Amino acid sequence: MRLAAVLTAVIIVAAAGSAAAAGKKEPPGCAALTFRPVPPDLSDGEEDAGFYKSRFGRSALKAEVTNGKPRNYFVEIDGSPPAALTGALPPGSAQCAKAKRLGAIGKPPTACMGDRFAVLVDHIGEERYVLLFAHSRGDWRFCSVGST
Repeated sequence: MRLAAVLTAVIIVAAAGSAAAAGKKEPPGCAALTFRPVPPDLSDGEEDAGFYKSRFGRSALKAEVTNGKPRNYFVEIDGSPPAALTGALPPGSAQCAKAKRLGAIGKPPTACMGDRFAVLVDHIGEERYVLLFAHSRGDWRFCSVGST
């Protein structure tokens, strides 16, 4: 009887500990979201190409549209663009991009255009790096980087 009571108490404590651990999930270290471009003939201004919402935040791909055609794509995290990166990008971000089969990180173009887009989110400690890639002519090309 006594052994059964001890085993029951151990099971209850273990279940409570795993429930508490499950409630405190950490964001993934490296994640990529893909989006399609906006359709043609939209009204001028900023248009939503797509968004993704999770318990860790909201990511949105937006397009700047002029004369009904997209001219540039950019990312917003939780309603605002990521802050410009002031220092060097951590080497882990390049490894994250490689793991997700995206292009090499280099000098960004003046406009981000493509037939598909990927938003790469790399968590390093408390810092979150957000990189945008565009797919064009069979290759993924780096477009921009920021941090939140």
